[in-house]
Amino acid sequence: MLDRHAWALLRRLTRWLDQFKDCFGHRAQHVSLRQYIDGLLGDSARKSMSAMLARISEPTSYQAFQHFITHAPWEAEALWKRLRAVTPARTGILILDETSFPKSGPHSVGVGRQYCGALGKVANCQVAVTAALWAGQRAWPMGASLYLPEAWTSDPARRASARIPAAVTFQEKWRLALTLLRRTRAAGITLTAVVADAEYGDNSTLRRTLHRLQLPYALGVSPTLTVFRGTPTLRVDLTQPRPRNRRAGWPDRDPLGVRTLSDSLAPRAWRRVAWRNGTNPPWEADFAALRVTPATDWRQRRLAPEIWLLCERGLGPTGRRRHYLVSLPATASLPQLVRLAHQRWAIEQHYQDLKTELGLDHFEGRSYPGWQHHMAISAVAYAFLQTERLRPRAGPRLTFPQARAFVQEIFTGLLLISRPQYMRWMREAEQRFHQLRI
Repeated sequence: MLDRHAWALLRRLTRWLDQFKDCFGHRAQHVSLRQYIDGLLGDSARKSMSAMLARISEPTSYQAFQHFITHAPWEAEALWKRLRAVTPARTGILILDETSFPKSGPHSVGVGRQYCGALGKVANCQVAVTAALWAGQRAWPMGASLYLPEAWTSDPARRASARIPAAVTFQEKWRLALTLLRRTRAAGITLTAVVADAEYGDNSTLRRTLHRLQLPYALGVSPTLTVFRGTPTLRVDLTQPRPRNRRAGWPDRDPLGVRTLSDSLAPRAWRRVAWRNGTNPPWEADFAALRVTPATDWRQRRLAPEIWLLCERGLGPTGRRRHYLVSLPATASLPQLVRLAHQRWAIEQHYQDLKTELGLDHFEGRSYPGWQHHMAISAVAYAFLQTERLRPRAGPRLTFPQARAFVQEIFTGLLLISRPQYMRWMREAEQRFHQLRI
């Protein structure tokens, strides 16, 4: 039933998973890893543990399967560290973002009333801060951290119930993102730039960190973020005694919100620019760019570089407005600024593939270790499919859903081989269907 190509893929999967053996305490855990990966890659529509176990060719007991995810003492970060080390792509743009998982009840770890991107509104959900390496044609997962609201980290009963380690304390999303950034760099991966939305672009500490690391960035910002046009100079009140230090005084101009500033630009400041997201049809919008200094950076006097404010105006009277801070050199062209700012599109496809093809959001466990384990193993399965897409083949390269469908077909074949009764049931069903048609 399985041809040589199918057996060759299964051998490649075995070699891929063998790289992670050292992340587990004993052989039984590595066997469970293979079973969980089989479940994620198999044909179960729902990626809950019970549904996956029913579609595995060599299943273990449900208790052992569940124990591996929810209670076994292996470290998810060790798996992430190894994954970053074996990822084939070593250079690219780091995309910092977050994804949400709607939940109906109050018991899943980290759940709360917060903005849920999956629903486009405030709702009951979990939120994960993630990092992905965009290497130009495909994304590679670099890490994921569960955002824990203070209502969780400050409640001993909730912490105990969800088995949140004592070392895990409340951290804002931008702090979680910076940790993922540092771990990615520590893995020896060369970052050419960092992109993120306003959740991170509004934070001056994150921007200053990127400046210190000399990492170019394109960060979305809120329309109310204030900036100075150009670089302000210090103005001192000459009617007062001479100031003891340069911190006394105020700038020679007033800061403006980026939306207010973009609204004040002359029509000639805007240019139409087209860009393409992957192989999708090109997009167009009107853009304007000017050099600015973020007001928070200037006031703190720590690092107040002049950078680009990129303003985007969608076509038509109701076109959407967006604003970005871009740290490319002053000699950068407008198309260069636009291209970097729009590299973030890849994260949406990344999330869609993880959720639609691998059931990233299907996990039903409630504990902190279980959530971390599921996310790490899902990333290992995702990266394997990405490596399969790199293999040379005749014709165009496989899309992620195509690679996933090919692997799923093989695992379905394995299931039918291991359970002959399934084939008998399928033949009987086909005969009954044929009789009904006659």
